[in-house]
Amino acid sequence: MDDLTGFQRDLLYVIAGADQPSGQEVKDEVEKYYNSEINHGRLYPNLDTLVNKELVEKGQLDRRTNYYAISDKGQSSIEQRREWERQYID
Repeated sequence: MDDLTGFQRDLLYVIAGADQPSGQEVKDEVEKYYNSEINHGRLYPNLDTLVNKELVEKGQLDRRTNYYAISDKGQSSIEQRREWERQYID
C-alpha cells in the first residue's frame, strides 16, 4: 500500500466499508470527507489504478454502472497498514 497516493488509499477504504458501491457512491462518500467536489477525471483513473493493482475488483451492475469491491489482496493491504499504524498510534 506504500505505493498508493493518499487519495487512492481513501478510495480503497471507502470501497472496503461499502457493499459493492458504484463509482458515483464512492465519489459521494469521498466528497463528504474532502468537503469538496471530486471530478470524474480524478476519480476514475484512480479507481482503475486500484483495479490494476488487484486491490479492488470491478464489475458491472448494468450497461452504464460499474461496481467496486475490495479484493482479498486489498483487504490484506488494509490490515497490514492498520497494523503498521498501530505501532505509532497505540
